[in-house]
Parts: sequence; C-alpha cells; structure tokens
Amino acid sequence: MSDTVPGDGAVQSVVERFTSLLVTSGVGRMPARVYSAVLCSEDGRLTAGELAEVLQISPAAVSGAVRYLIGVGMLERHRPIGARRDEYALVADNWYEVFMNREPLLDAFTEVARSSAATLGTQTRAGARMAESAEFFAFLRVELDEVLQRWQQRRAQARTDRKPRLSETAG
Repeated sequence: MSDTVPGDGAVQSVVERFTSLLVTSGVGRMPARVYSAVLCSEDGRLTAGELAEVLQISPAAVSGAVRYLIGVGMLERHRPIGARRDEYALVADNWYEVFMNREPLLDAFTEVARSSAATLGTQTRAGARMAESAEFFAFLRVELDEVLQRWQQRRAQARTDRKPRLSETAG
C-alpha cells in the first residue's frame, strides 16, 4: 500500500465517518468514499490505482466516482510532469469552491421560484410559498457571499499568524 493513506485503523475510521456524512448530505456512496480517501491522504491527491487499492474497489468504480467529483468541482485531474498516471487532487480551497459553486444553483432557484410565484399568483397559497422560497434563496445567496468573504479573510489571517517570524527561525 502507498503512503498516501495509511492503513491504520484511525485513518480508515475517519474516511468511513466522513463518507457517511457525505452520503447523508446527498453525495453517492462511491464518490463519497473516493473524496474522503483523497481528503485524508497526506498530499491531498491519489492516483486511480491508489484509490482502488486503498478503498478495495474496482477501477471502473474509481472512474465513475472521479468523473462525478470532477464534474461537481470537488476534485481536479492532474498529470505531474514525467508521470504516466493521472492524479486526482483536492481543488485548492476545496470547501470554499464547493460552496462558491452553489451560487449559480441558488440564482437558478431564486429565478424559478420568482417566475413560478408570478405564474401562480402571489394571492394563492402556492404562489405565496413560491414567493417566500424566492426570498429565501435570494437571502441565502447574499448571506453565503458574505460568509465566504469572511472565511477568506479569516483563513488569510490564520495563515499569516502561522508563519514563523524571522526572529523565531534565526538561531
């Protein structure tokens, strides 16, 4: 087994726990397992062969899972210079990107709910529900933008705080 995902029970337990969480949130079981394995790997990247070995799954299962994960922006495919195999890697700022990719979906929900409310008439209960849904999605879109901006600021500050100061490294 490669050193990308240690075979010890603790790491495998984390992979399975995170897989369960992703499955509960609506991600298919195989993509959830593949994503969790990459997330728990030391370098945040694994080849298809490593994924098949670590997860004890077929190359076809790996192929389908990475295709899905690339499509939804959770993984990227890379081929290191001189390498003969692709690696599947976490997208830089992976959680930020996952939530940023939800913005077009929220915009679409808002638009469809607004036009549905107009079609149904806001004086009807169904139209009123659609109008409230549109308001919710529009609210969520604005709030998500603000939350993600605050996250970028917080992450930048944390990275600055973690950098060793010149006085600490000289010595």
